[in-house]
Amino acid sequence: MGQGVGKKTGKDMTKPDKPTGKSLELITSSTNPQIKALKTLERKKGRREQNAFLAEGARLIEEGLSHGWKPQTVICSPDGLERTFVADLISRAEDQGARRLLVHERLLSQIARKDNPQTLLATFEPRQLTLADIPPQHTKKGTLLALYQVRDPGNLGTILRTSDFAGVNGVILIGDCCDPYSFEGVRASMGSLFAMPFYSASETEFLEWKAHQASPMIAASMNGTTPHHEASYGEANLIIMG
Repeated sequence: MGQGVGKKTGKDMTKPDKPTGKSLELITSSTNPQIKALKTLERKKGRREQNAFLAEGARLIEEGLSHGWKPQTVICSPDGLERTFVADLISRAEDQGARRLLVHERLLSQIARKDNPQTLLATFEPRQLTLADIPPQHTKKGTLLALYQVRDPGNLGTILRTSDFAGVNGVILIGDCCDPYSFEGVRASMGSLFAMPFYSASETEFLEWKAHQASPMIAASMNGTTPHHEASYGEANLIIMG
């Protein structure tokens, strides 16, 4: 009672049935199991348990689809469906296996934890890349950026965005870094999370990997004496910050 749609049994409540035509029912209650499941994505535990993270807005979702990330669910309000670009994105996501969820507009703010949410949200499957996934050519030419224990997700998202703009080959997250898939990290990346590959490693894994790399390692330090534009860079570089 008060759940907005009929009860379902025997299947994952986070994956709504794919709609046909205009038969999709509008979810209006925050107690609906699918809405409750989406709300858990605000926490790292929820993202891990559901193997999903949230992207907000048509621009971010378009970036995710264009870069081949796997969409799981697209969530929109009835007003959003009236926009051609949004409707086209939903169709693209559904073609890639996503399910559509039609919700009352006030539920979007509860899911995204924002007072003025976007009219379109989507969940994507996260990627878990390690140092073994770094393409060999990316260690021989260009720049890799290594981040040591970055704790602020907004800063991490901004670094991913800046790295994307600067043409960095990839970002290595060393040690106990914050979760790039947090709401704050995804927002701050402004879509670059989907474009910039990032790899996770422990301190030991990173040091063992670096021992087999020929590229020089350049560290950014508050106590450094050489300005970044005067440093000696090679054809391949590894810059470490923390």
